[in-house]
Amino acid sequence: MNSSMQLAMQMSLTQTALNKKISNSLSIHGISFTEFQVMLNLSHAEKQSMRRIELAESVGLTASGVTRLLAPMEKIKLVEKEKNARDARVSLVKLSKAGKKVLQDALLTFEQASSGFMKNLKANEIQQMLKLIHKF
Repeated sequence: MNSSMQLAMQMSLTQTALNKKISNSLSIHGISFTEFQVMLNLSHAEKQSMRRIELAESVGLTASGVTRLLAPMEKIKLVEKEKNARDARVSLVKLSKAGKKVLQDALLTFEQASSGFMKNLKANEIQQMLKLIHKF
């Protein structure tokens, strides 16, 4: 196996381990890492709302995948639908008041989990990795 293949395999394993560790940590808030990413993207969006397709692209899901993810989040009132004033066919998704509170609490947990995952890296090594990842 050449070094590019080895790197691809190792990156995939690392991503899986990271997702698992962070999802386990976020489970105390009743959310997965992907749900956290959705909520974080919504909180940073203009007017704190996004179309489902934009949301799907921002977290690396298909449109149907994000729809399946959002259904239970809507049911437990973490997100809510919002009609688009310009186009009634387009519905927007936004964080609810409860979703904002869960996100605020989950941000602290995420910071602790990600710091724990990176504990063996120095600050300059983390910055170097970020630079390399941005090249992809």
